[in-house]
Amino acid sequence: MNWNKKFLHYLNYNVPLTVILLILIGFLAISSAVEINQVDSNALVFMQKQAVSVILGLLLVFIIQAFDYRIFKEYSPIIYLLMLALLGITLFLGRTVAGGKRWLSIGPVNFQTAELAKIMLVLVLAAVIDNNSDDMGYLKGMFWPSVIAFIPFVLVILQNDLGTALVLFFIYFVMLFAGGGNIKYMAVVFGGGFLIIILIISAHLLIDTPLPFLHEYQLNRLIVFVNPDIDPYGSGYNIIQSKIALGSGRIFGRGLFSGTQNQLNFLPEKHTDFIFSVIGEEFGFFGSGIVILLFLFLIWQFLNIASDARDRYGYLVVIGITAMFLFHILENIGMTMGIMPITGIPLPFISYGGTFMLISLMAVGIVININLRKNKLMF
Repeated sequence: MNWNKKFLHYLNYNVPLTVILLILIGFLAISSAVEINQVDSNALVFMQKQAVSVILGLLLVFIIQAFDYRIFKEYSPIIYLLMLALLGITLFLGRTVAGGKRWLSIGPVNFQTAELAKIMLVLVLAAVIDNNSDDMGYLKGMFWPSVIAFIPFVLVILQNDLGTALVLFFIYFVMLFAGGGNIKYMAVVFGGGFLIIILIISAHLLIDTPLPFLHEYQLNRLIVFVNPDIDPYGSGYNIIQSKIALGSGRIFGRGLFSGTQNQLNFLPEKHTDFIFSVIGEEFGFFGSGIVILLFLFLIWQFLNIASDARDRYGYLVVIGITAMFLFHILENIGMTMGIMPITGIPLPFISYGGTFMLISLMAVGIVININLRKNKLMF
């Protein structure tokens, strides 16, 4: 009873309440996207799987509170080796989906190991940066975090999962900056790397040189991002239909189950990648704005929790988790509007997907754990 009273007293209710609101909005949007209003839609299967993921994720949130988050730092080498093992096994034994080996099957359970790698990388990078805090202003201090992040980044690229690889890179970049990495070195290295990538892509387009890190369809996505009308019925189709859906929603939307782009199946991947387009079409600018405000509020709460963390490790973990969510939010919403290239990453707590829902709620559980421990709450 004493444990429960302390937990309820110190809990930052803004975080779980915001997450629950987003999940409920997600259920509403998914129900329309999978056409639950149609008799033969098989929509209940999607809703049941999503509900199971949410229940398991919420259970995981409570389980995480039984441990001090600093145990992740203590076992960070094991976490890192386990992450590499999972990514490596998936690369060789994983199930091929959409041209890449991203899913690992264990009996009846299928999950994306790259999703779990996001959280594992945050926990490991926070430990490495914290342990090298005195040298982070120098190249020698930035070296090991870079090596630690580079290996899983390459493994995910080899899985043909560019979207998740970009998430890993963003996590690494933000945590390196927050951990005291030298800005001048970062600007030179990352700026130079970006220019090299541009030169490689340009050479491929102009003189057909090999493109080692992108598949042709991924390159086409980048090209149509600049001008979707180049291939309106091919690579540019998704962006064009998404923008039509968002625009047709106007201020208050067409109403639940009334979006023509959604209900007539013009909108691709509408229950996963383009779930925000469903919200925009059926709930309009008003509904979309509420979702964006909820995400902004959640990010703000995370930043407050990071600043109040009792130690540097906790601060870095929350910053890494915040970076993960921020990239997903900006990229997913941005690609539906045509202001970001399509990478196929989901919208946190709203898109359909069991693995990402579990990982997202696990991340929230870790943030809550760090927030509770700022008051030296003992379990």
